[in-house]
Amino acid sequence: MRRLKILVTAYACEPGKGSEPGIGWNIVREVCKHHDLTVITRPNNRPAIEEAVSAEAIDGLSFVYYDPPRWATFWKRGTRGLFAFYYWWQIGAYRTAQKLVSNNEYDLVHHVTFGRYWSPSFLYRLGLPVVWGPVGGGESTPDELMATLPVGGQLYERIRSAVRYLGECDPFVRGMARGSSLVMATTLESQQRIRALGASNVAILGNAALDISEIDALAGVSLTNGQAPIFASIGRLLHWKGFHLGLQAFAKADIPDAEYWIVGSGPAEVHLRQLAAALNIAEKVKFTGKLSRVETMDVMANVDVLVHPSFHDSGGWVCIEAMAAGRPVIALNLGGPSLMVSDECGARIDVESEHQVVDDLSEALLRFSNTAIREEAGRKARERARSMFTWQEKGSRIAREYMRVVGNLDQLVTAPDGANVEHQL
Repeated sequence: MRRLKILVTAYACEPGKGSEPGIGWNIVREVCKHHDLTVITRPNNRPAIEEAVSAEAIDGLSFVYYDPPRWATFWKRGTRGLFAFYYWWQIGAYRTAQKLVSNNEYDLVHHVTFGRYWSPSFLYRLGLPVVWGPVGGGESTPDELMATLPVGGQLYERIRSAVRYLGECDPFVRGMARGSSLVMATTLESQQRIRALGASNVAILGNAALDISEIDALAGVSLTNGQAPIFASIGRLLHWKGFHLGLQAFAKADIPDAEYWIVGSGPAEVHLRQLAAALNIAEKVKFTGKLSRVETMDVMANVDVLVHPSFHDSGGWVCIEAMAAGRPVIALNLGGPSLMVSDECGARIDVESEHQVVDDLSEALLRFSNTAIREEAGRKARERARSMFTWQEKGSRIAREYMRVVGNLDQLVTAPDGANVEHQL
């Protein structure tokens, strides 16, 4: 495969981090094994990047660091002012890209982070083939579950939808959608909304993965603990994570000697504790509080099934971590987890009503309380995680898509419903 010259923008790109910085770094680190990349990113990422490039002796990867003038950044503190600052950064990154394109021959340009489809990039104005993504954010709390949220949670969801709609109205967001040769959407929900903006070629490519070394380490975890099942929900305790539905289902299943661990911290903890008491399961529910990643992986080795009823996850790293550890995953048939989990390695719960969701979650808990069924699903989960959800595989996939965009090679694999899909998902 011919090595292409690619110009990338990655606002967030930092080795050793999760979320957006990890996505940015892992994508460029893997893709540069196949093509030559020049990456525009922020100067605050530079120390970690230079240390990693030196330690790993990475070839085919160079960086250009850009930030708005110092006087224009003083008011950005954490998430305060982030949206306006990011917009400004994208304008400056585009101007930086213009200079690079005028002095170098690039085959295409690729916007990687932030991976939010309703925030613009201006790369489509450079006159080169454009790849955009993976981008998500098109997932919403289903109307059928809105009433399960507290008033504050419902207000949050309404505001979130309104802000996203305003982003969709931005002419530069629409320009990026229409001007992209390929958009990689993280979920089916995002794919649908991006197509509505005028994008003609929208494939599905999730933004969550693990390094193969992490997969190998988790593969060493025993498939079963040989005791009554321990179910766990892991993540920040937020209303839209749906952990309250997991507790209701656990109470309904009434599995002898079973436990339910809630791993993490957040504003929904008080409500979840009150709910466990009201359901008369408080003695079976363990709240661990906030844990480090190492501590969380230790917990993963001691539980049997991950219960992840999130309402609108674009990614869902914890699902891949659980699968790599041989843990079946029970998730709602929504967002990123719906593409990660298969019926062989877990359960995907359709959403029709609150009562139906709780009933189906309860049935799934009962099913995976059986040791033999749980172990077989765990083996399938490990196979799926290793074959489909490593950064190495994702980098190879993106590298192949570059060739298709530039060379007009074979079309993307298409599902019967016409939606471009990642592998056989």
